[in-house]
Amino acid sequence: MSSSVAVSIVTYNSALHLKTCLQSLQKQSFSDFGIYIIDNASSDATAGIIEEFRHMMESVHYSERNLGFCAAHNRIIESVTAAYVLVLNPDVVLDSRFLEIMAREMDRDPRAGSATGKLYRWNRPSFNEDIPPSISERMELDSTGIFFTRNQRHLDRGSGETDSGQYNRKEYVFGASGAAALYRCSMLEDIRNGEEYFDESFFAYREDADLSWRARWMGWECLYVPEAIAFHERQVLPERRSSLPDAINMHSFKNRFLLRIRNMDVGTYARNIIPITIRDIAAIGYVLFREWSSLPGISLLIRSFPKALAAHRTLKEKRRISPKEIRKWFTGMQSKPLPEK
Repeated sequence: MSSSVAVSIVTYNSALHLKTCLQSLQKQSFSDFGIYIIDNASSDATAGIIEEFRHMMESVHYSERNLGFCAAHNRIIESVTAAYVLVLNPDVVLDSRFLEIMAREMDRDPRAGSATGKLYRWNRPSFNEDIPPSISERMELDSTGIFFTRNQRHLDRGSGETDSGQYNRKEYVFGASGAAALYRCSMLEDIRNGEEYFDESFFAYREDADLSWRARWMGWECLYVPEAIAFHERQVLPERRSSLPDAINMHSFKNRFLLRIRNMDVGTYARNIIPITIRDIAAIGYVLFREWSSLPGISLLIRSFPKALAAHRTLKEKRRISPKEIRKWFTGMQSKPLPEK
């Protein structure tokens, strides 16, 4: 029998998508789950939708201010008692067997601290149509897990590709996209830094990569389960940067450096210093000369630096995996096979 799941949803002006997300949870073949919501001071119709589905909820909290993705999910995670937590974006729709398959596969693999399914890109303006859509067509992929490049970009594996079966193998990946990531609660307790699971200095964006990196250092795997299907209307993509809200770009700029301060070892940095430095110069130059709205991220980064450095030192003392083992994920490796039984 599969274990219990707490579904953690943080909303912020999410009325366009939330109803269909909750409807997809109503249709799950798996029943041993509870829904926990924190609303980050939405000013649209989000609260009305939450109340419409209140009978499904274990807990609802309306914050008077925007706590951010990280802090709000942390509040939920620390309050639940379950085997797993599904961190779920309100702009994600789950296939009816998503929870059943993910919980089953995690139960079977004690090495896995997290799991991700096959996320398809949902390009429609809203989720007001029947869902889930047909997957008999060759659909555009959104994510089959996180991977890193040598210059420290972290990307969604398969993003923008047409699904032709190239990611149909169950395997380990670096980490799970925070849009729909299933985390083992014992893993979250193992990697937590003080009282925080997600580092609240991030506020939002790239926090899933940070958590994944920490979990890797502590010896946990992330399981990719292609049979677990979901659909995501992704807003934040590199090619859309110029049209994204200023706050998103500012936190994204700040967090690219926080991520490295917290997690990178000296050896990996030294081996990749040229591509990393080239990309850093490009990113800083872009902000200085074109994206001035992201300049406040520099002061936020400076203020966050002592905490990030302390987290780095703590992780260095606790880590169970050698830098050599971690380094494989920064040499073009996007996945690794499961061990033979």
